[in-house]
Amino acid sequence: MAYTLPLACLLAVLTLAGCSQPSTLQEIRNEGVLHVITRVAPSIYYEGHEGPTGYDYELAKLFAEELGVELRLRIADDNTEVLSVLSRNFAHIGLAGLSDQPLFENQYKALPTGITAQSILVYNRDAERPESLSDLTDKTLHLVSDSNHEYRLPTLTDQVPGISWQMHPGLDAAGILARVESGEFSYAVISSNELELSHVFYPQVKEAFALGASKELAWLLPAAQDDSLLSAASAFIKKMHKNGTIAQLAERFYGHLDHLNYVGARTFMHHVDNRLPDYKTLFQEYASTFNMDWRLLAAIGYQESHWRPNAVSPTGVRGLMMLTRNTADYIGINNRLDAEESIQGGAKYFQMVHQKIPERIDEPDRTWFALASYNVGYGHLEDARRLTEGAGKDPDRWMDVKEFLPLLAQKEWYKKTRFGYARGHEPVLYVQNIRRYYDVLARVLDPVEDITAEGSLADKANPGPDEDSAEGASEKGADMRASLPPELGIIPPTL
Repeated sequence: MAYTLPLACLLAVLTLAGCSQPSTLQEIRNEGVLHVITRVAPSIYYEGHEGPTGYDYELAKLFAEELGVELRLRIADDNTEVLSVLSRNFAHIGLAGLSDQPLFENQYKALPTGITAQSILVYNRDAERPESLSDLTDKTLHLVSDSNHEYRLPTLTDQVPGISWQMHPGLDAAGILARVESGEFSYAVISSNELELSHVFYPQVKEAFALGASKELAWLLPAAQDDSLLSAASAFIKKMHKNGTIAQLAERFYGHLDHLNYVGARTFMHHVDNRLPDYKTLFQEYASTFNMDWRLLAAIGYQESHWRPNAVSPTGVRGLMMLTRNTADYIGINNRLDAEESIQGGAKYFQMVHQKIPERIDEPDRTWFALASYNVGYGHLEDARRLTEGAGKDPDRWMDVKEFLPLLAQKEWYKKTRFGYARGHEPVLYVQNIRRYYDVLARVLDPVEDITAEGSLADKANPGPDEDSAEGASEKGADMRASLPPELGIIPPTL
């Protein structure tokens, strides 16, 4: 009898404990880990120069920090594996680059994350261009398994009977694009955001038209979970929209992707193989000296001169890094047409400009500001930042300031500034172009990769054009600045 009360109490405690099953969110906090399943893709997650990155990864990392837990990734081979893991409730969130689909209703919960995409029909430029769905009735469309397109295409067969497609479980978007590039596939369907990120590598691939409207991409959560994690993630996404983080991430990963045109992409990859090897060691040496990524320094050099040491503009800027006489004198460069001196001067000058940008500005925005300053001058950049702040936006965010730089060309705005008129659209394009060139170099070259090794980089995409045909008439003016986008005009870097 002496044990009756304690035993009854114990049973009561056990009963109560059994009735209070912790929520998914509480389980995550108890373990201290958010388990995420993803796949490698430039639109989702990849290993960058400074570690893991990607739009969805960066957002998931911020969410884990918000919860105060560790983000633990499992890397899947493809979306099929991502969906399989989620269906068995073996991960909390899946990052697959998919939008919500009717078929997901009883299997997954979807949370839109700010990026929209649509299915784009692409084709090899030597194939017949389809103008509408009816032109595809006798064609085979190739696509990644468990993609948005797989769910979208069946609805199109009601409109145009006879459309056929083939899914490729072993291929990702890059694999599909590579086969369209080579001509193995004549037609394929690719997500628009993945096409934007990779199009420059596949200049033989052309875009035809979109299949359906854009839809917002989403994180997927297992249907077996309760709604506690979904509610917390929804509140987090709303907060990220409100404070501008979503917009800033979108600008960081997609804001520079006005892709190179066919000629520009082929020419760039050709020059990566045939010009960059001559200067790679110099870029590496002086980038190391001045504490910067050599591929960024190379991207600046390509934007300035297409890696031509004898480039000269009518306004007097010259050399591989296109330095003005005043700038060269200021940083101690004697011969601007000497490739080594020019690269050394460009690296030194960029370091000086970068150091003037306030340290409170986070990367990569601080680098984008430095590039804009390198192009248009620090004073004009500060004018634009003051205009940005005066309009109630953030002067320390590139995505805000780049809206105000073009206003420096309009009298109603530049008359309010300290340094006056500037062709403010040019630094915006300048930064965008360098970001694009750097993006390509960072994906095809490691920081220490030897590009003279067996197999050229252009072979990874398509053989480059003949030197003369690639640059046409502009190559005859070897003493003139390389042909850059016409909107950029000719503007020297100035202090």
